[in-house]
Amino acid sequence: MLVVIRGGGDIASGIALRLWRSGVRLVLCETERPTAIRRTVAFSECIAKGETQVEGVTARRVPLEEARDCLKAGVIPVLVDPSGACIKTLRPDAVVDAILAKRNLGTTMDMAPAVIGVGPGFTAGVDCHAVVETMRGHYLGRVIWEGSAIPNTNIPGLVGGYAGERVLRAPAEGVFRQLLEIGAQVKAGDAAGTVEGQPVICQIDGVLRGILPDGTPVYKGMKSGDVDPRCSIDHCYCASDKALAVGGGVLEALLHLTGALRPCG
Repeated sequence: MLVVIRGGGDIASGIALRLWRSGVRLVLCETERPTAIRRTVAFSECIAKGETQVEGVTARRVPLEEARDCLKAGVIPVLVDPSGACIKTLRPDAVVDAILAKRNLGTTMDMAPAVIGVGPGFTAGVDCHAVVETMRGHYLGRVIWEGSAIPNTNIPGLVGGYAGERVLRAPAEGVFRQLLEIGAQVKAGDAAGTVEGQPVICQIDGVLRGILPDGTPVYKGMKSGDVDPRCSIDHCYCASDKALAVGGGVLEALLHLTGALRPCG
């Protein structure tokens, strides 16, 4: 089975881990300049580095013509292909849109025999065959066969008792300059970066779990970092509970839609 995943951020990478470890061959599509925050657990990092690992699984930036050789070597190929143009050439068994743009950026039901949308912006039966819920809470990871995921609230889910306070946001439009590395212990008031000389301030104590790469263009209010109040550095280097829960939902939908595994009831 071959699946194309649109996106390479931390949620898309959690999905990729679930599928790859279940024996599914994957090709990931990313932009030339990814804006993933949790870069230590995002396969999109190989766009800048050429190659990266998440939980022992290797991904490599390659051109389309080298994708199949990459798979034969046991490595996930990642293409610079934000529009998913490779889908027509690869003819995958399924397409998973895990860009998490909160809206559909061009995914259609005719792209593959099974098309799965991740999070809000998709409607099962209209632009995809199934949707997987990404909102933290009771329905996280649930497969939706009719309708859409819960609309985006712009409020991050609770982690360690904190929600919006966890997120670092750009204070202005400009170029982000990174001051701290992922895994750094921070205190409320610390500057993790700057934008045009203005500090990007941590609002709570914890571990810097994610941060934009130095030189990233940002707009005012753009998510630029993430502080984990649980203070576990290990969490910086493994896929989150949310990413793996969503990945489980995608795997369920994939098996059902492709007929690889028939449901018991």
